[in-house]
Amino acid sequence: MGRGTRARAACGGYICFEDEAGFTRRPPKGHTWGRRGVTPQVTVSGRRSGRLSVAGLIAMRPSSRTRLCHRLRTHPAGKGQRRSMGERDFIALIDGTHQLLKAPIVLVWDRLNTHVAHAMRELIAEREWLTVFLLPAYAPDLNPVEWVGAHVKHSLANLAVLALDRLETLVRNRLKHLQYRPDTLHGFTAGTRLPLDEPTSP
Repeated sequence: MGRGTRARAACGGYICFEDEAGFTRRPPKGHTWGRRGVTPQVTVSGRRSGRLSVAGLIAMRPSSRTRLCHRLRTHPAGKGQRRSMGERDFIALIDGTHQLLKAPIVLVWDRLNTHVAHAMRELIAEREWLTVFLLPAYAPDLNPVEWVGAHVKHSLANLAVLALDRLETLVRNRLKHLQYRPDTLHGFTAGTRLPLDEPTSP
């Protein structure tokens, strides 16, 4: 979607990857220690108890510190309640990232229906500093933010929390910890094997 003057204006800006992850009170399964022959069990409620949506964004630029920005939204249980983020949530994350970076943004994300909706295209068109490219369909391996969600979920394996607000606190703490680990973020990016290094002269 980014082309022409926008693509040229993005030179010198940040490349940003975005992705979403969902969390519930039912913990991710993980390996753990236990007595031989006795399988450890975690008791959780079978009732729908709401959901936590997390939108994460990795921002990178040569000679600059790689940053992780994020936005969280809780979705209480109930019929008719939205269980995912909308266009305004995503644009708030992008605007907040732009205010932090103070530079043009080249945003790369997947083809989620909210990302390509008419309302989102209008919001993008209003921002001259924003250029957007879509990843190929079914290509999560090209998005380093996929690793952010997997990393946080792995850290919550087998942990049963009592309330949705407690889960939100745990996830926020995990994300804040990652914000101060640029080497880990670099590792997520390297895992995509995308050529994102600063170009060199022949």
